[in-house]
Amino acid sequence: MDTKYDFGAGEENRIVYVRKVAVKDLPENVRAQVGELDSLYAVHSSDGEQLALVRDRSLAFVLARQNDLAPVAVH
Repeated sequence: MDTKYDFGAGEENRIVYVRKVAVKDLPENVRAQVGELDSLYAVHSSDGEQLALVRDRSLAFVLARQNDLAPVAVH
């Protein structure tokens, strides 16, 4: 969960999507690192690639904005 991701510079599409994910739906190696949380928030690129997993929604938005990305919530 502490893996650094290169969000890339100069990409034209800067929109990313933030969605809630159930921990039970994640791979075992990720679940082992989560602890007692029932859900996390994923940041996805416009083509659906998961870029990051974080503990709460506000952190997902902060992470996106700190990387000059435009976060949009997915329901």
